[in-house]
Amino acid sequence: QYTDVVRGKGLNLLSGPGNDAVAATALAAAGCQLLLFTTGRGTPLGTMVPTVKIATNSELFQRKSNWMDFDAGRVLREGQLDNLANELLDFVMAVASGKQTQSEKLGFREVAIFKNGVTV
Repeated sequence: QYTDVVRGKGLNLLSGPGNDAVAATALAAAGCQLLLFTTGRGTPLGTMVPTVKIATNSELFQRKSNWMDFDAGRVLREGQLDNLANELLDFVMAVASGKQTQSEKLGFREVAIFKNGVTV
């Protein structure tokens, strides 16, 4: 449920709202230590834990490169999924080892708690 904490290693599923900041806060509170956040519109979201922002298209990555960490749109341009997947894994491992994400460099650290009604 929304307020649960991870109980074991491996895949854990958490029920939470669709709002980006609220869901990310719930994941961090549950014990998540790194988020992979895909975006097609370019949200500047930064959370309590390192948040790797993956742009789903290269145009977005170029337009908002100060917010984005990884250009997944290259799959369509270059057609080499395996190479790109390995590059993403290397980047994630670097972040897990202390490399700062773009949102960390910018000081973006959002926290939002679920409540009934509108979250802005």
